[in-house]
Amino acid sequence: MAKIYTKTGDDGTTGLVGGGRIKKSSQRIIAYGTVDELNSAIGISLSSTLDSDIADLLTKIQNDLFVVGSDLANPVLSDSSSRVTDEMVIYLENQIDKLESDLYPITYFILPGGDHIASQVHLARSICRRAEVNIVELEEKEPINKVCQVYVNRLSDLLFVIARTINKRKKIKDIAWKK
Repeated sequence: MAKIYTKTGDDGTTGLVGGGRIKKSSQRIIAYGTVDELNSAIGISLSSTLDSDIADLLTKIQNDLFVVGSDLANPVLSDSSSRVTDEMVIYLENQIDKLESDLYPITYFILPGGDHIASQVHLARSICRRAEVNIVELEEKEPINKVCQVYVNRLSDLLFVIARTINKRKKIKDIAWKK
């Protein structure tokens, strides 16, 4: 039976897709590590009882986030395997449009909260924003597939809409920010 530990990272390095090793403190590792953290946060939301359409959507997003992480872990841009695509972004946009059509337009800032599950999705959204910042910082230092950045930006919008949808379905009003 194979062991989970390889000891190859004991020197503070990790392997990249396609070979090569880099320091675990590199911006590339920070970027895809935050995507992994986001995926875990979505997993926490999925451990609750959700409407099937929301559960299916979050599960698809989790699978797509593996593609995002793999893409960020592969510095060889000529390698087209496991890359984030424009179609993945369009899918997110279509889901936003679909869910938003059942929501009231907002004219004020909304505090993250409401139902417990909606709050978990809001937490995932804020982790998604941090992942986006880390991806932008990586892109400033090294070439990446820029669609990763667009995907994560759009995903944070979708997570916001999902949190609002969960609250609406549970008859919880958006919580307006007050000065």
